[in-house]
Amino acid sequence: MSPMAASERSIIHVDMDAFYASVEQLDRPELRGRPVIVGGLGPRGVVSTCSYEARPYGVRSAMPTAQARRLCPDGVYLVPRIERYSEASAIVFEVFHEVTPQVEGLSLDEAFLDVTASLKLLGTVESIGRRIKRSILERTGLVASVGMGPNKLVAKLASEMSKPDGFLRIRGGEARTKLAPLPVGRLWTVGKVTEQTLHRIGIHTIGELAACDPSRLTRALGRQAPVLQALARGEDSRAVESERAEQSIGSEHTFDTDVADRNLAEAWLLKQCERVAARVRARNLRGATVTVKLREPPFTTYTRQASLAAPSASASEIFEVARRLLGAWWQTQPKPRLRLLGVSLSGFDRLPQEDMFVEGARGAATDQVQDRINLRFGNGSLVRAGSLRTREPE
Repeated sequence: MSPMAASERSIIHVDMDAFYASVEQLDRPELRGRPVIVGGLGPRGVVSTCSYEARPYGVRSAMPTAQARRLCPDGVYLVPRIERYSEASAIVFEVFHEVTPQVEGLSLDEAFLDVTASLKLLGTVESIGRRIKRSILERTGLVASVGMGPNKLVAKLASEMSKPDGFLRIRGGEARTKLAPLPVGRLWTVGKVTEQTLHRIGIHTIGELAACDPSRLTRALGRQAPVLQALARGEDSRAVESERAEQSIGSEHTFDTDVADRNLAEAWLLKQCERVAARVRARNLRGATVTVKLREPPFTTYTRQASLAAPSASASEIFEVARRLLGAWWQTQPKPRLRLLGVSLSGFDRLPQEDMFVEGARGAATDQVQDRINLRFGNGSLVRAGSLRTREPE
């Protein structure tokens, strides 16, 4: 994309409404209108997403599930089905790519789109936004909120302000006025520490930040002061990073009861490797580096990393390396116990379209059969025998 001033760009931010919970309500109509909470269900679980019906009870994402149960005891609590959400996400992103190649995915349910070059062909930014909302609803049955603005900051603000089922355009000249009354913590890059620092010097709203004396702000925040003040004025020069390569794809599990049995830990590791491999194959990728994440109680975390003999998307090949890393860590611990176990794959390139029956592709053939069966009959319909022990703790 050629450089453009922020005021010349047309950026759209799309965020699916309560995505995981909405998919569950779509698949199970009896849950519609009820408070649905998706997340870890054990004593250490955390809420991933909740439906809008759960929010009046005070339930929010990232809240401990145990706290959510106290606030909303009659809610429907469900374990996430990441493969199902990935399937819906793939359709949503197909819609994005029909209006522009400039798509920056932030997660399964959220993306920025630069539609500046699409205006001549598809009409106004509002007409493109309506097309996106309509196409997503028609193809998935799900509702998206769409925000439009001259830059990423303003477009995201527009989608947030108009949720649920949002549709809002904020023009460049309106951005500073719209931002001014919002809490300073709503501003991109303002974390808890920066927010507290701003509060200490009497800045509580974005408007106050925009109007603050620059030298006073620099004394409090240092080099980040000019950047934050520009954002407070609605100025954001960040480009939409299309086709941004995924850095890693991973899966992890927090155990309700600490695991001290190595065989059980390996069974869970195999299950995570299957999930990672399926997601990697769905993106037509293969990875070169396996990382295992191990957390001892209460919160001591280790990572171990090794390379595959060759880039792969095979669960068995990923597991072979991951199992070796787990075993090496296990032997160094006097009393090994795990609170959390995870695995991720990185170092991606594109998966070649090779014959599944060529020498060395046996594992890939097994994975492809597993993918087809699980896609047709539901995730978990076919798993490797080694992961079956994980079903009992669930």
